[in-house]
Amino acid sequence: MASLYDRTDIYDLFDNESRFQAYQRHWEQVLQGKQVHSLLDVSIGSGNVTLPLAALGIELHGSDLSENMLESCRKKAAGNGYDIELMHSDFRDLNCWKGRQFDCVASTGNSLPHVDNNDFFTALEQMDSLVKAGGYLYLDIRNWDRILRERNRFYLYHPMFDGDTRINVVQVWDYLGDTEMTFHLLYAFEKDNKIFQKEQFDEQYYPIRRDTVLGKLKKLGYHKIETMCFPAFFKDVNLDNVEWYCIMAQKPYPASADR
Repeated sequence: MASLYDRTDIYDLFDNESRFQAYQRHWEQVLQGKQVHSLLDVSIGSGNVTLPLAALGIELHGSDLSENMLESCRKKAAGNGYDIELMHSDFRDLNCWKGRQFDCVASTGNSLPHVDNNDFFTALEQMDSLVKAGGYLYLDIRNWDRILRERNRFYLYHPMFDGDTRINVVQVWDYLGDTEMTFHLLYAFEKDNKIFQKEQFDEQYYPIRRDTVLGKLKKLGYHKIETMCFPAFFKDVNLDNVEWYCIMAQKPYPASADR
């Protein structure tokens, strides 16, 4: 079965100005009061989540395993006049950045759970190696605790429209114990009450619990760890019940460092 990440024409169907503005608001909230001038997204994909940072004046860099997604991101950036640096890389091996240091290193789009928990930790370690002292590590992720607690089979999206075409999307989740899942993504394109196109993609995920992620960040030495709803401008929510959340954690300065 084909991967959605090979079909940017389908993946980017949800990409629009309203979503761009929502992500921009999200980042304004996440970065409030923080000295972040450069950010590396190690799973930048087609740029939906982090390109709004360029509009906020952040020096943006990105890498991804999918060449197709990087090409889509490159085109979007150029079309908006953004000068960003992109690299082809697996987030478990970030040697392409040659040890450069960034104010913030991020993984967006629930990307890290595409690998098992041990590789998840490897990716965090690789990200940490590129974070400046006093800088930040960021990730956004599905609420796997809720998913494993409720064990729903179907995840339904509101229909969307592209001109006179209605696009219906549903995910069917297969649980392989508590450690692995398959998401079947089903798209149906409808016009004049008739479905004229169907697409199906399968993606493997490895659920990871929030306490496990937070525990690893603490072992890496991070402090001032903030866990927020995703998007972060949603306030007064119970994080146990949200569908997605994000984490922003600060890397301490060395004890003798001059700030």
